[in-house]
Amino acid sequence: MRSSYDVSFVTSGHDVADARLHREVQALVARGMSVEVLGLGDPADGPTCASVRTWKRPHIIARAPLAARMAASAGGRVLVTLDPDSAVAAGTIVMSSGRVLVVDIHEDYAALLRDRPWANKAAGLPGIIGNGIVEAFTTIAKRAALTLVADDHVPPLEARNRLVLRNEPVPALLPDPADPDPKPRAVYIGDVRRSRGLFAMIEALRLAPDWTLDIVGPVAPADAEELTASCDSDNRLAERVRLHGRRPPHAAWEIARGAWAGLVLLAETPAFQQALPSKLGEYLACGLPVISTDLPRQHDVLADTEAGILVPVGEDAAVGAAVAAHMQKWSERPEIHARARAAALTEATRLRSARSGYDDFADAISELLTVR
Repeated sequence: MRSSYDVSFVTSGHDVADARLHREVQALVARGMSVEVLGLGDPADGPTCASVRTWKRPHIIARAPLAARMAASAGGRVLVTLDPDSAVAAGTIVMSSGRVLVVDIHEDYAALLRDRPWANKAAGLPGIIGNGIVEAFTTIAKRAALTLVADDHVPPLEARNRLVLRNEPVPALLPDPADPDPKPRAVYIGDVRRSRGLFAMIEALRLAPDWTLDIVGPVAPADAEELTASCDSDNRLAERVRLHGRRPPHAAWEIARGAWAGLVLLAETPAFQQALPSKLGEYLACGLPVISTDLPRQHDVLADTEAGILVPVGEDAAVGAAVAAHMQKWSERPEIHARARAAALTEATRLRSARSGYDDFADAISELLTVR
């Protein structure tokens, strides 16, 4: 097959607005590589520096066949898959065509399945099928020319060529630190669901009437009805919570400019116990103090930098009340917020000057292209 691009990214499960996808594409294009993206959603939300083709989001059982069609039509010498369905469906097609397979693993999918209520429906059949896909995916990932994992603990722990590519902030995709708005405002950017603190955030805003909140990201269907009901039941709350939906990284993070705080209120679940959420580093790189639940990785960062507040994990109401108390303290005593912001600005300077793991990623892809 004739290759018309250096690298193709293929995903039948991710929207082309995905932040990690944008960071990876940016790193490769900066090295002079030609890149195409085959994914879901609006092509206008994809990386502007790459060729983008999109499909409508398929039913979950149609993801693998779609990924196979994507892989067959992809023009890259190196093909990067971004989700288990795509890796399983595309692996054989890619390797039989003489191209190079790279598998990018965003999280511990076995742990993630344990977090999802739908996996236990129908006597656990969805979970059984899901675990089967994860096992097949892990086998393919181990054999790929390059296996990218988003953190040290993410499986597989051993592979033919394993590279830890953390979700570090990329300054080119973020706004510069800015002075805080005259009125206190919090921001959340990411997937919007209960386990990521959705209803704890809503409770915090209910109890902190001086604050507003911008939520940027897709709302999980399972939580949409309850979110609507929560806002509809309190007009004053609804006026202070703005839902922006999914946005590409540049547009998403522009909303963070001028915010007083970034929120990271993950629940204590198997998938999040060891996770370091990408938004934590991105908030800090924007100079935003962070309010986070006290999970191990967040604790290490915020205790070391003093650039935010840790609240105990727990039920949504308790977490929300703790967050609201700190919000109110910051708005009533601006000097306390100013100290946290000064620490965040110091961390922003460090993060923006550090060598990025995406440079190592670009090195690894360049080497694969050279070998071929």
